[in-house]
Amino acid sequence: MSNIVDDELWSAIGDPTRRRMLDLLLAGGDGTATSLSEHLPVTRQAIAKHLGVLDRVGLVYVVPVGRERRYRVDEAQLARAVAQLNSVGTAWDARLQRIKRIAEAIQFAKDERKEES
Repeated sequence: MSNIVDDELWSAIGDPTRRRMLDLLLAGGDGTATSLSEHLPVTRQAIAKHLGVLDRVGLVYVVPVGRERRYRVDEAQLARAVAQLNSVGTAWDARLQRIKRIAEAIQFAKDERKEES
């Protein structure tokens, strides 16, 4: 697994409206800007812009159906995002464990000095 984090991908996911859109697309299988705007407190035009961001980073792709542009989640790209998040979480867990050990060693040293006095 790569430790490289895709900043553009996470910037796209970082927006609450786009996360909600991904949830809706995953639940429904696909959707249009119009159908998504029925479930979100933003305009259809704003939804279209958000979909453009998600498309640019590869989280969604367009399936033309007649005159409609239906959007679907690219599950492989979403899985890559999840793997990146897990990698970041694992790295932070290790850092926090090191900090905990250092803090415990400092506290132990303080306790030892108190007992000696």
